Amino acid sequence: MIPIAKPDIGEEEIEAVCKVLRSGMIAEGKRVAEFEEEFASYIGTEHAVAVNSGTAALHAALLAHGIGNGDEVITTSFSFIATANSIMYTGAKPVFVDIVPDTFNIDPTLVEEKITDNTKAIMPVHLYGHPAEMKAITDIAKDHDLILIEDACQAHGAAYGGKKVGSFGTGAFSFYPTKNMTTSEGGMMTTNDEEVAKKAKMIRAHGSQQRYLHEMIGYNLRMTDIGAAIGLTQLKKLPSYNSLRQRNASLLSKGLRNTDGITIPVVKEGCEHMFHQYTIRLNNRDEMLTKLGQAGIGTGVYYPIPIHMQPIYKDAGYTDKLPECEKASKEVLSLPVHPGVSEDEIQQIIDAVIKGVE
Repeated sequence: MIPIAKPDIGEEEIEAVCKVLRSGMIAEGKRVAEFEEEFASYIGTEHAVAVNSGTAALHAALLAHGIGNGDEVITTSFSFIATANSIMYTGAKPVFVDIVPDTFNIDPTLVEEKITDNTKAIMPVHLYGHPAEMKAITDIAKDHDLILIEDACQAHGAAYGGKKVGSFGTGAFSFYPTKNMTTSEGGMMTTNDEEVAKKAKMIRAHGSQQRYLHEMIGYNLRMTDIGAAIGLTQLKKLPSYNSLRQRNASLLSKGLRNTDGITIPVVKEGCEHMFHQYTIRLNNRDEMLTKLGQAGIGTGVYYPIPIHMQPIYKDAGYTDKLPECEKASKEVLSLPVHPGVSEDEIQQIIDAVIKGVE
């Protein structure tokens, strides 16, 4: 079986973890601080705040910006549910906008019509590793004095106009094992706002800057030095990991480009796509999924149900009609593109997909 995802953990990561274990300092400590510094430098921001998941990074970012009860945050429905749930955690309301069909990202032409007096922020998602249309989105945020929070959980190293995502506003990254780099579990918030960074660090530690002195409501969102040690090692490897993903994506696109019934991913001009997922569109998605499984090829459907159609959101009164989200959910299929996939395996995938549409 060629898996849809495969974390790459080598001897370097194992030794880094053993070094932390031998030190006796395994909770949040020097390795976390070092990881924050290195990750901020990589993204191009002044600050980074390490937490225990991508969801926590989104939650902390929203709270650090003062998002709360009665506020609205405009976002996409075509994402993992954590995007919207992180907004709900604060007491604010997610307001969903449809997507553009080629990149699957939020359609900026539809954002302004959703802005109300209660709108406080826009949260675009850089889905699958392709940047959202950041010029249009940042212009809207500036014109309406809105906070910009980027869900970059799938987009480590992706760039728009030469600038890495997660540096346009306040960014949130995930280090779940299937992501472009991992800490086993973990996340990172990035920002150029010193006050936002300060608040996020308090939020992750029960509202505290000084031990046993609590100035605000906070949570336990801390990353361990064990996770940070893995992350520091993985961050050094991230450029090569991303290059291999881009190579594999290029080979897949070359092999599938002229296949009837298949729409391959696009890479918009001025964008660097880091291919967390290589996602095709096809009408017989479920049939293809079965055929590829029988051929020993792992696949994924991200995502089969848009967030606004999830039971929890329907129960909350959401009745949105988002045709592009709903259409994409029936057509998307992700193929293995991770660094562990060999060129021979890429050809196996291509052959199996072509056979599947015959």
